[in-house]
Order: sequence, then C-alpha cells, then structure tokens
Amino acid sequence: MIQYSTLSLTDLVNKIYSILQEDFFEGLELNGREDGSVSACKILKVIIGSGNTKMYEVGWIGQDNAVTNTSVLQADDLVIRKKARASRSMLKIYIRESTSQNSPWIIHANLAKKYGIPTEPPKDLLNGQGLPKLRRGLENGTTDDVRKKLKKGEPIDDLLLRPTADDPSLSKRRPLSTDFRVPVDSVGDLLMVWDFCMTYGRILCLSPFSLSDLENAICHKESNLVLLVELHAALFHLLIKDGGGYFMFLQNKRRKLKVTLVTWAEYLCDFLEMTSKEEFSSSLSTVRRGHYGLVHTAVKLKILRELVDEAITTSAVRQNIDEKIDQQQAIAASKRELARNKKEEHKLAMEGVTEKEMSQTDAAENVNGNVNGQVVEKEGKEKKNIYANKMGEGKRHLGTEMEKQSVQSNSLGKDRYYNRYWFFRHEGRLFVESADSKEWGYYSTKEELDALIGSLNVKGIRERALKRQLDKFYNTISNALEKRTKDVTQKMLLQEAALRRSSRVQAQPRDNPSMLFLKYVNKWKEN
Repeated sequence: MIQYSTLSLTDLVNKIYSILQEDFFEGLELNGREDGSVSACKILKVIIGSGNTKMYEVGWIGQDNAVTNTSVLQADDLVIRKKARASRSMLKIYIRESTSQNSPWIIHANLAKKYGIPTEPPKDLLNGQGLPKLRRGLENGTTDDVRKKLKKGEPIDDLLLRPTADDPSLSKRRPLSTDFRVPVDSVGDLLMVWDFCMTYGRILCLSPFSLSDLENAICHKESNLVLLVELHAALFHLLIKDGGGYFMFLQNKRRKLKVTLVTWAEYLCDFLEMTSKEEFSSSLSTVRRGHYGLVHTAVKLKILRELVDEAITTSAVRQNIDEKIDQQQAIAASKRELARNKKEEHKLAMEGVTEKEMSQTDAAENVNGNVNGQVVEKEGKEKKNIYANKMGEGKRHLGTEMEKQSVQSNSLGKDRYYNRYWFFRHEGRLFVESADSKEWGYYSTKEELDALIGSLNVKGIRERALKRQLDKFYNTISNALEKRTKDVTQKMLLQEAALRRSSRVQAQPRDNPSMLFLKYVNKWKEN
C-alpha cells in the first residue's frame, strides 16, 4: 500500500488504517461472535469461496491462551477487535522509517526484497500521471515551474538545481568513516537493535550498554557472552509475558518459562523454529550444537532484528509508545500556548508594557519631564526582558522534555541524493545511511559536522530541511561529538598503558578497555 503511493502522509495513513480495520488474515487475534456470545479467538485459515467471498476458520482461545476448539465464521462475526492493530501515530512513524523518499513514497530496498514487494515503478507513474510537475522535471530538465520557483526564492527538488553565478560558495563535505566491525549492510540492524534496547531498557529490565560494546560482542566468537545472553533473555521474557505467538509455541513444547544462562540457546532455537525462515535454517543447527558464537555476524544481527520486530508489537511496548505520544502531544500543546503568551506579551510591551505603567510614565512626564518617564520606561523594558528570559527557559525546558519523551530516534533528514542522517542521544556520532540502505558511514568530529552543514544547498527542498534540523540540534550534536572524541582519546591512552603493562606482567585480556563488553552486568535484571 505504501510502495509508489502519491498520497500525502495523512491520506496514506487514513487509507491504511481503514483497510487494517477491515482486513483479516491468518494469525490475527481478535474477538469473535458465536451463538450470541463474544470470545477471544485467532484466525487459523482464510477460506476463499466462489466470487472471492471469504470465510474464516478460527480457534477459540482459552484461559491459558491455548486453542480449545475451532469454528468457521463470516467476516460479520469478526467485527469486534480484541485490541487495535495500530494507531494512526504508529502508522506515521512506520511509514517514515520504512521509506527512502516520498512523492511518490518508495520503501527501502531491503524491505522490498524481504517482503517480495515490486521495485519497478508502475507504468502510469513512469508516464508522469500522479507525479507533481516538479518531479517530472528531473527528466525534462529545468521546467517553467522550476524557473518560477527559483525566481521567487522557493526551494525546489535538489536534483533540479543547476549552479548559477550568484550561488553562495558551499564547503566540501568530508569523507565518511566506515570502520565498522560488522558488515556494512548490517549496520542498520545493529543500530536498530541497540536503539530499541536503549529506548525500552526499563521495560526489558536490561541496563544500558554502549553501541561499541554491542558491536564487539556480536563479532566475538564466544557462545555465552553475558551481554548477548542478557539481551536475548530480556527479549524472550518480554515475548513470554505478552502471551502471544512465541508464548503459545513454548506452551506447545511444554517449555519451562525460565530463561537462564544455561537454557537461553534452547529458547533461541525455539524462536528460530517458530519463524521458519530459510535464512536461519543453517544457523539453527549451529546454535543447537552449542556454537552460537560461530554464527555469522550478519545472521546474528538479523536474528536480533527479528526478535526486536516481534518485541515492538507487544502490548507493553505499544502502551509505552502510546503514552509517549500522548505526552509529546501535551508538551507540543504547552509550547503552542507558551508561544501565544509570548506573542500577547510582546504586543503589550510594544504598546507600552501595561496601562498602569503607561499612566505612571504620563504622570512622571507631567511632573519631572522626560527624565522620570525614561526611568519608568527602562523599568518596563527590564520587566519585559525578565519575562522573555523566563519564556526562553520555559521553551528550553519543554524542548528537553519533548526529547526525553521521544518515541524512537528519527532521521534528521535527507541530502540531495536521498542519503539519510541519523543521530542517537546515547551515541556521539552522526550516522549516514545510503538511499538503498546498503551502505553506512559516520561523522565523529565537530569539524566534520560544520563542513557538512556548510555543504548543504538551501535552495533544495531536502537539504534545506536537513540544514534546519542540524542547526536546531547543533549544540546537542556537537557536544556529543566532542565528548566522544575525548572518550576515545582517553580509551586509547588506557590501551597504550595496558599494552606497556602487559609487556612486564601477564595482563588479563579483560583488563583491556576494548574488551569492556566482557564485563557487562545487567543491573536492572528482575529477580
């Protein structure tokens, strides 16, 4: 429904939302009506009859979430949902994160491949139907519309820009660092898994760890690293508590619902069996033999990504997301109210601060001339400045609260070539994702950030929006980059000291700062 749609974001969300409310598919849990009573059930099979009519074989779910018996129902008997499939807010987030561009919407190449979605644009789209004239200009060169927009100083599609004599000089963008330990096309999975753990650590009962620690652990060949065991166990516990498909799968296998350092690999095998994905089949036998560490790094990350995709659908995470969205909306309303108050106060100040102070000014001028009047006016301006400072502090506070209630890390925007830029609050690097999501790199210094900002052409729609976001969060990003630079320098000094010490005594490998991931302890683990 998303691929190559030319609808606006709001219209696309509404379309998908209405279809999801009406569409039923295998595996969907909802409520069904039979013999006048309503009970929880699960669709086991969609039966297509003559004229494409549909009937649904459902399994009735008992108190222990096990299927007790089955029935065949019509769609009219399945109109009462057990729980909402997805909110409109969640759909907006999903669409933004799943696409590399809009007008038309194009989903990431890896998602298209994963779900077998065609990547060839429809013929009517190639012929220009449904595309804005501005987009068609990509092939036709600079059109009259483009020239008009340039003349008015309006942003246009970045790829339509042609250099002119009056263009400001743009700085040269620095080359990206690409020294990842994981395969470059797996960096997106690494970031997604790590960011989910940082955002929902409290729900997972999983204390924080650095991105570097996760990357080092994933690349390590040891099979029972505490960090990875705790990470998998936390995700398994969340899925078990939710009582969904994974829980039912374990129930059918009569598993004890207690994941430990000894048994965690068995639960991983159960999950891989449940997903039934061919790409995991060879890894399943490796894990079963007790050699998880020998699984290819990219596959380890794909498995974790699959687990996180399941975790996102749990009621605990969805409830947390909905709460944060509500809090964001409340904060946004407070910011709008603050802005209105500021505007009204400014208007009063321009009219003379207040009627009382104006009358005081008039009285002072009548008695002592302009001197006393100027004193009162000065006091009025001081009050105005104090109020403005308080308003500024309030706005900054609301901005900080908005950042704290962030649902997940969103891209800052795209450059002219549709590369996406990502910044994570807990990681001092600015990541860059290629348009096809196959290549990744990062900037790690303030100088590189400044060069990037100076290279953006604000005449283009995408780079104008990207520059606005980078300017907005400039202090936050640059401070994080500088902090990481100091931390990396300190780490290098410690490594050199450890190297010198190891030449004199037999130092333990875990004492090396680069091996800190081996010392991870989950301080938030449930008893």
